[in-house]
Amino acid sequence: MTLTHEEILARLQAILHASFDLPVEKVTLDAHLFTDLDLDSIDAVELAIQLQELTGRRVKAEEFKHVRTVRDVVEAVHQMLSAS
Repeated sequence: MTLTHEEILARLQAILHASFDLPVEKVTLDAHLFTDLDLDSIDAVELAIQLQELTGRRVKAEEFKHVRTVRDVVEAVHQMLSAS
């Protein structure tokens, strides 16, 4: 399955809205996961589980070690899907 960056962003916005009750308009590419969206480490684990369902692949810690912004998540998911 190949998704564009825009499609991944839309799905990520839906996931963050459904799981964490975040307004979709707050989930922008430049939004920082922890400071702008107020996610914590437990939320990050929940997000990783959601991303596993989206990609069909296990999310490896090293793939997300440097993820800080929504843009980083979109790029990481895109790379995971491209590697499938």
